[in-house]
Amino acid sequence: MRPVPSRSRARRLGPVAAAVAALVIASTAFAATTGTISADLYLNTTSQHATQVEPDSFAFGSTIVAAVQTGRFTNGGSSNVCWATSTNAGGTWANGCLPGTTTYASPAGLWARVTDPSVAYDAQDNVWLISTLALDASVNGAAVLTSRSTDGGLTWGNPVTTAAVGLGQDFDKNWIACDNTATSPFYGNCYTEWDDYGAGDRILMSTSTDGGLNWGPQRATANTATGLGGQPLVQPNGTVIVPAASANEGAIIAFQSTNGGASWSATTTVATTRFHNAAGGLRSGPLPSAEIDGAGKVYVAWQDCRFRQGCKSNDIVMSTSTNGTTWSAVTRVPIDNVTSKVDHFIPGLAVDPATSGGAAHLALAYYFYPNAKCSVATCQLKVGFVSSHDGGTNWSAPQTLAGPMSLSWIASTTQGPMVGDYISTSFTTDGLAHPLFVTAAAKSGTTFAEALATVAGGVSVAVANAAVSGLDQAVVSAGDHPASVSAVRRE
Repeated sequence: MRPVPSRSRARRLGPVAAAVAALVIASTAFAATTGTISADLYLNTTSQHATQVEPDSFAFGSTIVAAVQTGRFTNGGSSNVCWATSTNAGGTWANGCLPGTTTYASPAGLWARVTDPSVAYDAQDNVWLISTLALDASVNGAAVLTSRSTDGGLTWGNPVTTAAVGLGQDFDKNWIACDNTATSPFYGNCYTEWDDYGAGDRILMSTSTDGGLNWGPQRATANTATGLGGQPLVQPNGTVIVPAASANEGAIIAFQSTNGGASWSATTTVATTRFHNAAGGLRSGPLPSAEIDGAGKVYVAWQDCRFRQGCKSNDIVMSTSTNGTTWSAVTRVPIDNVTSKVDHFIPGLAVDPATSGGAAHLALAYYFYPNAKCSVATCQLKVGFVSSHDGGTNWSAPQTLAGPMSLSWIASTTQGPMVGDYISTSFTTDGLAHPLFVTAAAKSGTTFAEALATVAGGVSVAVANAAVSGLDQAVVSAGDHPASVSAVRRE
């Protein structure tokens, strides 16, 4: 179906948003300045305000578009998904919220809640896309939606329905990407991935060839695989590679299409996962953060404790592939020594598409606890950042971008305090990385102050830090989070 021509427009920050935007947090020795670029202005009493969680972003040229859940419900979804757009590489930002999604949107949509934002750009059709998951009043995944902007991400139309549930279906964890290589045989194709929790997290894909206006049938993989959190990536030759987590989050898997989404291969196992439960019950898990370089090499990062004695904390680890079927051994991003007490989780990886191979520029934002052994009352949540100028062989010294934050400052969910199942980093054409994450300050009474933030002007890729090696041997031990015997759901 085609969108109704109603548009959401950029807004200036009102009094509540201005109060949140005043929460500017300076980082440590690197003197980067973090500031908020959006805010929760919703007032419905059924969800938590002011909260924003789980941002995604995409950059093309000097434009960056970010999207974030806004007004988080305790048991799943949010009042709406809001957006923030910069057309000058992060110099200034406009923001607003999507129209036609939930009953709280303006104009109102059909759905009770919305969740899981993902951002893409279709260069052939010059259209920005935000994929979301619509939830019904019973908090079931009812439809995958796509909102479109044809003016550079500054106004948005009512959403198109990418896929609606059939009998017994219950959707979760959508993601979108487009083929932006002009020489690709499938240039202009856009691909959306999601899973059907009603079928044990069966992985599904759909393809659009007209800028997200219309979408093809739901297609499973050749082995009707199950999983969640898949992130489609498109190689210059048009091959689509989709890394994902297995349905019980016990492994990272991948599959691909070589025919423009007409069919999808069986899945390959990238690696098994071993992960430490973050202290304080913080909501997190080994969902992949996946990116691709200019030559088509795929990088997949996730949180994992295999390099830590006794699985007492997580590192961010990584595997790479040039074809989606053969994957490198898992390596550790050497943020600190394996004997440190730091726990790292919820990665947001970016690769500069203007670079590749041994000269690929990588940027990684993540959350961390300085001391993994903390409690709900004592955990100090921070945002960190590292980069690599040589394809991940060597990494810079870490920067602290935000924090410390107390867990009582962030949205409460039935799966624990929440900043997001994922965060995001994107490169603009000037070679600067733009991490997008949420920060928080102390509540005022029952009102939160949790909002989307970034580093003003972006962060440069730094030279390597030779003091810490990433070539550690994995410790053979199970994670302290045993793989579930059933499918995982993360609305």
